[in-house]
Amino acid sequence: MTVLEQASAVDKRSAPLYSQAEASRFLGLSASTYRNWARGYAYERGGKTITAAPVVTTVARETAHGPNIPFVGLAEGYALYAIRATGVPLQKIRPALAILDREVGMRHALASRRLFTDGAEVLFDYGEKSGGDERDALRGLTVVRDNQRVMADVVGSYLNRIEFGGDGLADQIPLLGFRSAEVVADVRRSFGQPTFERGGARLEDVLSLFVAERDVDVVAAEFGIPRSQLEDVLAVYVQAA
Repeated sequence: MTVLEQASAVDKRSAPLYSQAEASRFLGLSASTYRNWARGYAYERGGKTITAAPVVTTVARETAHGPNIPFVGLAEGYALYAIRATGVPLQKIRPALAILDREVGMRHALASRRLFTDGAEVLFDYGEKSGGDERDALRGLTVVRDNQRVMADVVGSYLNRIEFGGDGLADQIPLLGFRSAEVVADVRRSFGQPTFERGGARLEDVLSLFVAERDVDVVAAEFGIPRSQLEDVLAVYVQAA
């Protein structure tokens, strides 16, 4: 199957590719953080029920315990990781995401190329109109440069690493759950499963060979992966086991 055939075989919006546990591990997040993003939450505080809706896309599971995160859901999680790096609380972002969807028609805004352009403008204007804490928070996400609203550098440094498809949605994102290993998820390759950027080996295949061989040098040579990157990946999976 060619790359183009693989791309057409996977619907990035609706194909269930990852479990919530896998998505959190790939992005270097705690399981509870990604679960709250995917499911929303409700808890009691001071006699009041605090609720929040999901902010990343999920789809129906094909089996009772199967994956329910499509590629766009993983990409949305990546963008939220970038937003968290600014220190802006997610509860300040939620209303703005609804505005992006409603006023700009930006479905899957967090996985969209338009988050750079229209999104920056909408977020800035929404913050200015809201005032108070929301204005201060959203000013941490956007800046004015050359009379244009653009995403703050810390967000842009993450979003610039995304490869977008012809539909304007992410096709490839780097996976942040590793310290040095260069691993990506690309919906056009290996049906969206993580692959090493160098050589294109599937993470699953690399781990399977290590389980069989128990020799880092043999596995690194077989797949053309730098030993340091392989050791980094193994450390993450040993810790998670």
